Amino acid sequence: MLQVDTTIPYGNVCGLSVREDEIRFTAHPHGGTEALWFCFRVVESAPGSARQRPLRLVLEHLDTLLGGGDGTALRPVCRYEGGDWERLAPGAPTVLTDGRRQAAWVVPAPASWLEVAFCYPYGFPEVETLLRETSGYWQADTIGVSQGGRPLLRLSNSPGTEGSRRPGLYLVARQHAGETPGSWVLDGLLRRLARLGDTAPLVWAVPLAAVDEVEQGDYGKDPFPWDLNRAWGNPPMRRETLVLQRDQARWRHRCRPAAVVDLHAPGGCETAGVYGYLAGPAASPEHHQAARAWMAALEEVLGPGYAAPEFARVADYPSRWEDSPRARLTGYCWEVLGACGLSIETPYAMAGSTLLTRECYREIGARLADGLVSCCS
Repeated sequence: MLQVDTTIPYGNVCGLSVREDEIRFTAHPHGGTEALWFCFRVVESAPGSARQRPLRLVLEHLDTLLGGGDGTALRPVCRYEGGDWERLAPGAPTVLTDGRRQAAWVVPAPASWLEVAFCYPYGFPEVETLLRETSGYWQADTIGVSQGGRPLLRLSNSPGTEGSRRPGLYLVARQHAGETPGSWVLDGLLRRLARLGDTAPLVWAVPLAAVDEVEQGDYGKDPFPWDLNRAWGNPPMRRETLVLQRDQARWRHRCRPAAVVDLHAPGGCETAGVYGYLAGPAASPEHHQAARAWMAALEEVLGPGYAAPEFARVADYPSRWEDSPRARLTGYCWEVLGACGLSIETPYAMAGSTLLTRECYREIGARLADGLVSCCS
């Protein structure tokens, strides 16, 4: 008999219907307004039983998930006991008689268990692997605690020196907890920077900004009480934002602030490739022009294999919260820190015809590192 376990790290699922050879589910909003991230374990309660038929996974309510589309562009990941994460095939779409949409995947039934997630998970264990495999280049420090009392971790290649003119980069991932491609891209970016040694800019990086939501398995887009990426006003509307602002204030006095890079993932079905958001020309002409120069360099290093045809974009979608330029991290950093703010979106599954693996995310990060360093020099 199959059972579903949501107590695993980053667990998220609801709407369950568990049958002998089929599991129906959807993503749990966890009290927020948007949903997309899911992660759960399917357990065979009678290990060793001779189950012959494959297992059908059905994701329901696609039209209520951010960018769910018809499901064909969604490529979740799964792993079995003793195995590694692997991408599933494109979802097989179904339209019900009343117009509701769902998508299905057929996988081998587990001998003991299998885990399913919307995309490759990334959390503290992956940060520890990064630290170990970069041979101590990155120093890990706790810069404060989240609203839930969890440590906010910052990685740095140097504490810097007051009054230094060394160019500086401040990097942030996971303002929206379920956007795991942002952390994988940051992972690759930091690995490439570690190879530069003392010639690298001063880099401070926060890999898990919305750490409460990450650990709780939230999607984290437009949650209550406030979206982290809309909470950068004065006063800040999230505890995490306050902590990051205090850390950035220290950073700006220990380098020549060059850029702040905010790493995200877009809607679930977006497949055109990596792209970036920059300030609108009407809101901040100077910031818009400065960001365009950085975006051009990043688009060049990414190349047509990863960069979306329309790479540099202006965010013009509606927000549930205050949406002045300063309310977002990138706008705040320009107005307060004097650093160019860049927001990069990396798709969950596909960049054009390229199926995105963890190695691809890391390569995207490495290429971004090359572009950022070139703009700092």
